[in-house]
Order: sequence, then structure tokens, then C-alpha cells
Amino acid sequence: MFFPFFPCCGPEQPSFKQQQERKLSFLKMMRSNLETRLAALNAAIGNVESQLSQDAE
Repeated sequence: MFFPFFPCCGPEQPSFKQQQERKLSFLKMMRSNLETRLAALNAAIGNVESQLSQDAE
């Protein structure tokens, strides 16, 4: 897997602070993606539960 917070190219090494900022940005992007996926799963679970309760009636 590619981790964008590691230095990739060029003769200049980013400072520790720059590396940490890139790492933080990457982790926030990952969290946002996971929150979106979790919301979709919760919606799917809600739909199935709703269908099951309608079938039981």
C-alpha cells in the first residue's frame, strides 16, 4: 500500500513537521472514507431490518 506521508522524490527531505502534516491529512482522509462506508452500511442494515419487520406483520 502506498503511504503518501513518506518522502517520495527529490533531493530535499521534508521536515518532520511537514511529514506529520501529510500523515495527519492522510489519516483524516481515511477516516472520512470509513465514515462514509459506515453510513452506507448502517443504511443497508436499516433497510433490511425494515423489510423484515414489514414481512413479520
